[in-house]
Amino acid sequence: MNSGAPLTQPVQEIHPVLPRIGFVGLGWIGKHRMKAITDLGNSEIVGIVEPHPEFAAAARSLAPNATICSFPELLRSGIDGIVIATPSALHAQQAIAALENGISVFCQKPLARNAAEAARVVDAARSANRLLRVDLSYRYVDGIRQIRRLISAGALGRVYAIDLVFHNAYGPDKSWFYDRTLSGGGCLIDLGIHLVDLALWMLDFPRISEVQSRLFRNGCPFEASGTDVEDYATANLYLVGDIHVQLSCSWKAHAGRDAVIQATFYGSEGGATLYNVNGSFYDFVAEHFQGTQKRTLAVPPDPWGGRAVVDWLNQLTRSNVFEPGTEHLLDVAEALDRIYGL
Repeated sequence: MNSGAPLTQPVQEIHPVLPRIGFVGLGWIGKHRMKAITDLGNSEIVGIVEPHPEFAAAARSLAPNATICSFPELLRSGIDGIVIATPSALHAQQAIAALENGISVFCQKPLARNAAEAARVVDAARSANRLLRVDLSYRYVDGIRQIRRLISAGALGRVYAIDLVFHNAYGPDKSWFYDRTLSGGGCLIDLGIHLVDLALWMLDFPRISEVQSRLFRNGCPFEASGTDVEDYATANLYLVGDIHVQLSCSWKAHAGRDAVIQATFYGSEGGATLYNVNGSFYDFVAEHFQGTQKRTLAVPPDPWGGRAVVDWLNQLTRSNVFEPGTEHLLDVAEALDRIYGL
């Protein structure tokens, strides 16, 4: 026996390889998503694509080691995932280019301007076997999650009606939002997409059997054609299982506050609602109803804004592959097309 040899070898510390992330578009939304990721601290931000110097500089303050580069350079940089927060007309082509280069995608909503474009993105993700998520962020509000758990547990009985509202007292401040060729539509695709997604996601995506809708612009009936966009939309969706969804959304509504946001679910054994507080885009109360009684489920504060991108990144670190549920992004896109009458 060699008494001079150590009985055990020293344990070598193993440093996990952090996923390498790139960002395209660093306006308010892109910067907010970047901060959520840097606060998490489990990735390396290596590249930034942003044409506005002041936005790029602000992003570099969050990710000082990131390189400012072009989009093609970012795709060649060996990144694992990309966060896209550019104007809507660029979403599909940028997402497809990333996926075809083996890069997983987190995209600001909408994924595309219409269902046909969205289908091409989902097909690219499936072919590349890469993770694809869209920032349908209201799924991550604590109150909505609690209501979904009530529905799944049968606490509301059979849900038969859903009322959804998203009114904004002022429209977007960027001109491209008002050009259908660039945005895909107006308040419906900007705000109503969250309502449509909640109605379908909360019930595990039942099929839509019928759609009735009306669009308005400046208080007058409007058809989705040309380059103009609607500023008010209302729709009735009839889902398989005799479920009625009514929704309305608008820009520049005389709402007496910044925003009116509410989602109410009626069932045979109870109801539940989520509503914003004092016109806030961020603060919500959720309540559970039984007859005339109500129980509070959630109250502010609830820092939900970055949870969607954090969930995407956490999934990317576990399994950077296509998720079967990704096809439900097409259910939302197709519902929007039907409301638009396309």
